Amino acid sequence: MKGVVKFYKMIINLSKYVVRIATLLVIAIGSAGQSNDIERKIDSLFSNYTMSTPGVAIAVIKDGNVVFKKGYGSANLEYDIPITSQTVFNIASVSKQFTAFSIYLLEKEGKLTFEDDITKYFPDLPAYGKPIRIKHLLAHTSGLRDQAALLALAGWHWEDIGTTEQILKLVTKQKELNFETGTAYGYSNTGYTLLAEIVSQVSGQSFSEFTRKNIFDPLGMANTQFIDDYHTVIKNSAYSYEKKDGKYVKVELSYSNAGPSGLMTTVEDLAKWTANFHTPKIGDAKLISEFNKVSLLDNDKPVVWSANNGDTTFHAKGQLHWKYKGLSAVSHGGHTAGFRAVLTRFPENNFAITTLSNDEHYQMLGKVLPIVELYLKDQLRTTPNISNNPIPEKKDTPKFTSDLREFQGTYYSEELSTTYIVKVKDGKLIMTHYRLSDTPLTQIGENKFSGINSFGFEMEFMRSGKKVAGFKISNFGAKNVKFQKKE
Repeated sequence: MKGVVKFYKMIINLSKYVVRIATLLVIAIGSAGQSNDIERKIDSLFSNYTMSTPGVAIAVIKDGNVVFKKGYGSANLEYDIPITSQTVFNIASVSKQFTAFSIYLLEKEGKLTFEDDITKYFPDLPAYGKPIRIKHLLAHTSGLRDQAALLALAGWHWEDIGTTEQILKLVTKQKELNFETGTAYGYSNTGYTLLAEIVSQVSGQSFSEFTRKNIFDPLGMANTQFIDDYHTVIKNSAYSYEKKDGKYVKVELSYSNAGPSGLMTTVEDLAKWTANFHTPKIGDAKLISEFNKVSLLDNDKPVVWSANNGDTTFHAKGQLHWKYKGLSAVSHGGHTAGFRAVLTRFPENNFAITTLSNDEHYQMLGKVLPIVELYLKDQLRTTPNISNNPIPEKKDTPKFTSDLREFQGTYYSEELSTTYIVKVKDGKLIMTHYRLSDTPLTQIGENKFSGINSFGFEMEFMRSGKKVAGFKISNFGAKNVKFQKKE
């Protein structure tokens, strides 16, 4: 009898074991099915990319692990090389958070302070009255004119060779700021060029070497490096492309300026970077907490990147803080040549997505957010659809009395070491530069005009009495750069 009981107990235990195995199999099959469904949806999202187009690499990171990685399209249209999760891209301004993190590592070691006046490192900078401190560079509150904006006004092309040395010489010639230091936000690549130089001066190493030894090697980011010489050979790197007249053309990138941009990396390596925010291998929890805090103006108000219909985006050292359907997001995008990069983290969910593209026309967050919907759909809240496109009021076309011929002349800027000639041609005011295509000017005021020269700009002619004596010109990142009329 005891043997029978023992036999039945064994059968019952075996049944429980079988049930457990069956349950685990059902869960595994369900998870695999869900994973396959997500992959099909992501494939559909990037179905426009083929081996005859540039494309994108993607990695999805959950709890520090890569749960999805894939490449779409071609890294090199000349040799039909496919994009994979190990393809190396230039991530443009996403580089800035690494530059800022380098400063934080040096501050932790006591080798600099955020309150340091930057003339300590750059004694040739003009005196602007109020000191510019390292914290201002980190927060884009320095007021320094943006280097890309200045170079465009000086007649440089995107594909021109640009070095840190050239940029530093240009910066030291600027006599004015865009605004008083610490009082406003103004995106400035210049500030991050200076930060990279400070890292180099303080550490006694090149910026590229410092970041390799202190960030990339410790995190195992073997395919990541800052490029301070555009001649550098980079294995598995993508070329960048733009579509013109229905065909893709290659867009060259000849910058040798690390700090605001210039980081070459892969989606797999960026996954290791995102994991460090939750389980630090470099820095520590306190440093990362401080690093992630929103930047402040000198009056201790937060630095606002943008605000629309109650949705506010804040800046924090090469990162942006915002909300997506109730979830806290931290992200930044990058764009240089035909490269487009997005790194988006959801810290409270220990979730991140990075997409890197060599297609000028890649939609960035337009592709990232649908992927967020696939993985975090149960945690997202619906938000009301608020129209952000009010119908503009119709305005009468203004009439001006000024004679266009009085604006003709040759104008020179000492700050940019460049000359423009303004002349009337076919009844329209034209601005010419020996390195640029002629730029038609549209009159928007008695002495004000607008045009496009790499970036849109506005200019206002200045008078001495009734006579035109010069003009000041402004674009997105350089305000009121003065040109004097040559007699």
